[in-house]
Amino acid sequence: MTAPLNTDSLFRPFQLKSLTLKNRIVMAPMTRNFSPDGVPGKNVAAYYHRRAEADVGLILSEGTVINRPASRNEAGIPFFHGEDALAGWKSVIDGVHAAGGKMGPQIWHTGATRGMTGWAPEAPVESPSGLNGPGDPNGVAMSEEDIADTIAAFASASADAKKLGFDLVELHGAHGYLIDQFFWAATNQRTDRYGGASLKERARFAAEIVAATREALGPDYPLILRLSQWKQQDYKVKLAQTPDEMADWLVPLKEAGVDMFHCSQRRFWEPEFPEIDGEEGLNFAGWAKKLTGAATISVGSVGLSGDMMAAFGGQTSSPVGLDALVKRMEAEEFDLIAVGRAILGDPQWVTKIKTGDTQELQAFDPASLAELV
Repeated sequence: MTAPLNTDSLFRPFQLKSLTLKNRIVMAPMTRNFSPDGVPGKNVAAYYHRRAEADVGLILSEGTVINRPASRNEAGIPFFHGEDALAGWKSVIDGVHAAGGKMGPQIWHTGATRGMTGWAPEAPVESPSGLNGPGDPNGVAMSEEDIADTIAAFASASADAKKLGFDLVELHGAHGYLIDQFFWAATNQRTDRYGGASLKERARFAAEIVAATREALGPDYPLILRLSQWKQQDYKVKLAQTPDEMADWLVPLKEAGVDMFHCSQRRFWEPEFPEIDGEEGLNFAGWAKKLTGAATISVGSVGLSGDMMAAFGGQTSSPVGLDALVKRMEAEEFDLIAVGRAILGDPQWVTKIKTGDTQELQAFDPASLAELV
C-alpha cells in the first residue's frame, strides 16, 4: 500500500516584511466578472470569506482596475478606485480578516486586450503602441502624459489598498495586459524612453510603476509583481530567452521595490531553461528566485489536469497528485504556490489537502466560472 503524500512543506509558515502566512498556499487571482458598475458586493465578499475560513494561506483578489478611462475589458471587472468600489473592497478584507485570512488586491490595467463577451469601454483602449498583438491594432498609443497618469493611478490604488487594511498589493504585469505589453517587443514599438531594443529598456514603465507604488506604500509593506513569459495573444512567446536576459529584466524591478515575483506558467512543472539544467530543471519562479534573491510564487495547473485557458474553452479537469509540487517545495525552489481552478471550484480544497482527504477532491466543472461557488 502506498503511503500518503507528506504535504508538510505546503503548510510551513512564511514571513515577508509585515506579512505572516500560516501556510504556503495562495489563492490565485482569477477574473470573475461579478461586480456590476465596478463595485464588489456581498456575494463577492462571501466568496473570498469562504476561502479564508478554509485555510487558504493568502488570497489574491481577481484583477481590479485603476482609475483610467479604459482600464478594463469586461463590464463586471471591479474597480479599485471610487468611493463605492473601495467600500465594497473594505467589506471584502474585513470579512477575510474576521475569518483569520490574509489578502491582497491585484491591481490591473487590461491595456489593448479584448474581453470574451464583446463588451468594450466607451473610451479608446490604450497601450504602448496601439497594438494588442503582432498585426493586431486596437486603440491608441499612450502619450507620455498618459503614461505618467497611469503610473500615478497604480500608486494611488495601491495606497488605497493599504488604507483599507489589505495585507499586501500585487501589480499585474503578466498575460499580455498593459504592463506586459510594454515588456513585449511585438506590442511595444515606441521610440521614446519607454521603448527600446532590449527587455531591460522596455521594462522602464513597470519599474517606474513599482518605484511610485513603493513610495506610496512605504518600505515595510509587501509588494508583489506578477509576470509571465507567455501571452494570451501567443502562448509560445518567451520574453527572456536566457538567464542573463531574465536577470536584466527582473533585477531592476526588484531594485525598484518588488519584494516577491509571482511567476505565471501554464504548467508549474515545466523547466524554464531545460537546455541548462535539464527536463527537471528550475521553473520560472525557481530561476527568478535564483537570479534576484527575491521571494517567488509559482503557479500553473496545480492539482488539476489541463490549464485555465482550456477551462475558459469549456474543458473539464480532473484531480491530479501533488508529488511534483511537494518535491519542488521541499527543495525550496520557490516560496509559495498559487492554486487557481481547484480553489475556484472548491473552497475546501486546502483543508482537504491538509487532512489528506484526497478522495473528496473534486473535478473542475467549467460551469463554476458562471457562479461564485
